[in-house]
Amino acid sequence: MRPALAVAACAAFLFTAGCSSGDDGRPDKNSTSAPSAGGSGTSSTSPRPGDTPPAKGSVTVGRTVARDLTSPWGLAPLPEGDLLVSSRDEGTITRVDTETGEKTELGSVPGVAPGGEGGLLGLALSPSYASDHMVYAYFTTESDNRIARMIYDEKKPAGEQLGAPDTVFKGIPKGTNHNGGRIAFGPDDLLYVGTGETYRTELAQDKKSPGGKVLRLTPDGDPAPGNPFGDSPVYSYGHRNVQGLAWDKDKRLWASEFGQDTWDELNNIVAGDNYGWPDAEGKGGGSGYHDPIAQWHTADASPSGIAYAKGSIWMAGLRGERLWRIPLDGAKEAHEPQAFLEGKYGRLRTVVAAGGDKLWLVTSETDSRGTPSKGDDRILELKVS
Repeated sequence: MRPALAVAACAAFLFTAGCSSGDDGRPDKNSTSAPSAGGSGTSSTSPRPGDTPPAKGSVTVGRTVARDLTSPWGLAPLPEGDLLVSSRDEGTITRVDTETGEKTELGSVPGVAPGGEGGLLGLALSPSYASDHMVYAYFTTESDNRIARMIYDEKKPAGEQLGAPDTVFKGIPKGTNHNGGRIAFGPDDLLYVGTGETYRTELAQDKKSPGGKVLRLTPDGDPAPGNPFGDSPVYSYGHRNVQGLAWDKDKRLWASEFGQDTWDELNNIVAGDNYGWPDAEGKGGGSGYHDPIAQWHTADASPSGIAYAKGSIWMAGLRGERLWRIPLDGAKEAHEPQAFLEGKYGRLRTVVAAGGDKLWLVTSETDSRGTPSKGDDRILELKVS
């Protein structure tokens, strides 16, 4: 529990591994940077000289972009610079003007059935968004989790700007928890999907089930050509609950994942590999399992979204209430992870690259597990190194 200590807001803040300062009613606490454990990958590419980031980085919170969001989950930057954000519990998509913070509701997504960790979750823009104006959404219904795409017509009145959903993939297991939900188009213009096993642990190892997997689909929702198991959407398996997806500059795919009682994970995703759940949690799973690159005790992370910037993966922590920096050396850690913003803004849900050294960071205090302060939830603009 964070104390509800209100402090005066300032224009910008510099956060390093050893200190942080208050903003927007958040408590002022010293942050810690020591990870629970280090890690290394099973595959690597030698970095070019000068590519490896330094051991220590920094985070500056430049400004609060938007306030008073309800259960925000997915975030999709528009080409013109504004942001689309989903509300898990309200089932709506809202556009945020990143200059003024003004919010415009596009509309509700029909069929969303919120409950527990389910609802309207990840968002992604079509690779052909400039011509088709398609927004993809991952959401929970009464019977499953599924992905649909909708035309966004901003010329229509607010609240009526979303077209009828066209379901492209359905039948992902649903549950009170472990619904996965992150979607992202990769450098190959294919749709990658992080799913959960909904506490049915056997699904993670069942390659016929889409639960507990990273899926790889065409924009129309078909199994992508070249997937490792023939005409199957499964790209990797043995996952518990994949929550974040991002690619580095060399197009390697990374994923964050909830552990059970001991280890949360950051994984380098390789086509066809088995990531061990439920037989392995964290490192040392044994032959045949792909070990995580880094791991954390669950109280320090409970990871959600991830983004790549400045040579590092940046990982949002829910229970851990902090932003982790994981410097990369090819497909392994370059240095130990470093923590920022510990306890400053509460639960952190989604982090998205904003170009160069900028990130968008979404808090998650109104998700029924937080202790909201005035102004929650919010989107922050960060400068990182």
